[in-house]
Amino acid sequence: MGMTDALIVGAGPTGLVLACDLARRGVAVRIVDRSPAPPRTSRAKGPNPRSLEILDDLGVAEEVLAAGSAPLPMLKYRDRRPVAEADPWADSAPSPSPDARYDRGWLIAQWRLEGILRDRLAGYGVRVEPGREVVGLTQGRGEGEGADGADGGDGGHVDVTYADGPAGRARYVVGCDGAHSSVRKLLGITFEGTTAEDQVMVCGDVDLAEGVLDRTRWHQWFDEDGAVMLCPIPGTQTGWWFQAGPERDGRGRPLAPTAEGFRRLLAHHTALPGRDLTRAELLSTYRVNVRMADRFRAGRVLLAGDAAHVHAIAGGLGMNTGIQDAFNLGWKLGLVLAGHADAELLDTYEEERLPVAARTLDLASERLRATLEAIRRPGGGLDAAITPDTTGLGVGYRWSSLAAGGRTPGAEQPGPRAGDRAPDAPCADAATGVETRLHRVFAGPRTTVLGFGPGSAAALRETADAYGGDGGVRVCRVYAAHEDRAGAEPGAVVDDAGHAAAAYGTGASGDPGAGTVVVVRPDHHVGVRAPADDARSVREYLRRLHGTGRSAERSPGMVDAVR
Repeated sequence: MGMTDALIVGAGPTGLVLACDLARRGVAVRIVDRSPAPPRTSRAKGPNPRSLEILDDLGVAEEVLAAGSAPLPMLKYRDRRPVAEADPWADSAPSPSPDARYDRGWLIAQWRLEGILRDRLAGYGVRVEPGREVVGLTQGRGEGEGADGADGGDGGHVDVTYADGPAGRARYVVGCDGAHSSVRKLLGITFEGTTAEDQVMVCGDVDLAEGVLDRTRWHQWFDEDGAVMLCPIPGTQTGWWFQAGPERDGRGRPLAPTAEGFRRLLAHHTALPGRDLTRAELLSTYRVNVRMADRFRAGRVLLAGDAAHVHAIAGGLGMNTGIQDAFNLGWKLGLVLAGHADAELLDTYEEERLPVAARTLDLASERLRATLEAIRRPGGGLDAAITPDTTGLGVGYRWSSLAAGGRTPGAEQPGPRAGDRAPDAPCADAATGVETRLHRVFAGPRTTVLGFGPGSAAALRETADAYGGDGGVRVCRVYAAHEDRAGAEPGAVVDDAGHAAAAYGTGASGDPGAGTVVVVRPDHHVGVRAPADDARSVREYLRRLHGTGRSAERSPGMVDAVR
């Protein structure tokens, strides 16, 4: 039986992002899904700003933006009459702030986003294998390997049994197979939490007769006896996402969604006749489910996305948290599989993402509570669910063991601390003058070492000597506008407007030897931030992720993102 490096179970957004990230690292990856064909569900209204940064790194953001639409203002009704309009994004600056390219999420159907990611994955020669349901997992230990899969010594593997067809074997398995995850159940990992049987919503994709509702608004009817929400589906002429409080039977129990039921709800809450709803499909019932796995890793098997945590729908955090799980795990798994990092690097996935998932559960539940409270009053609506917290840009890992190195004295200093998201900033290529951004420099499957100030030159040179070429680390000298750039290395940038220095708190210093070195992980989080003369902190951090560099064995072809 042939062995693959990584088997991903589940081909939703989480599994596809992880597969793309691993495939571009040259990892042999397979991705299976129990559905016989890609499922079309009426779900997920799109990526938040942090997920857009990740999709940009994977090279698909432009396609996602083109296939979707900007988030729409919300028009709210009571007793069939419009009572208020809200545009939660109106206060955003018309152009994004320098440290973040995306200031708002984007509306796109989940199946459309999945199609874009499947196409990107196919570009690496990897295709989703449909109709493959995992029914058994057996972990086999390699020589000298602990029960937790530590040391990742060669030979350790997971044997995988499917409901049909031949068995498989992989060095690692990641369960991205949703709230009812088979992988989680096979591992016996508990999924603690609650399902609120009374907090129910019916959902579906519907067609409305052309011209009956303004497609530049998300329409929300909130009445004392129920609600209907209709949001135009981008890329369609007459398609709408339909969400509503369910019809109930004589004993108050929710009825299953049907096209006829949707027509009755439409007629009851809106001024539109039921016949204006010409088609309804992908009908489902959503219950508020708040649950979390008690661990995200068991040896060589890991969980990500809804398989690890599910939360209230408010704030659109479900799919986004999964995409961000995948981006945290991908580079770590890639470095372990390539033999550069020890398998315990995988422990930092749970260490970093489990607290984020727990906080997201609380945040989503709090946004749901705020929304339910808001809609009791005329003019209240779903804008109550949107806060700066739901952008994903503020999520960091300051508590992580990967944020322990190179602490500079005085935590009050400006700029990001170890574990924080590394800010973006507009800048220019030092050689060509072409406009670029720091996140464009970070893009692709590498760690980046930024050097600010003349004093950083030695640390950058040492890093390039040890890890340059295909060693998985790129260096980038960030020149201030006034600095002499003669002899600038390829890849250097000019911080012509000072945005990078402001974002990283590396204010100009009169000392010609001064400088700051910032190690940015492949997932855009700060690993180490150190004074330029502290080369040791940088060296030790890179050794933990990338081994000893030149003396280390080269990894098989690193495929850089096709940009």
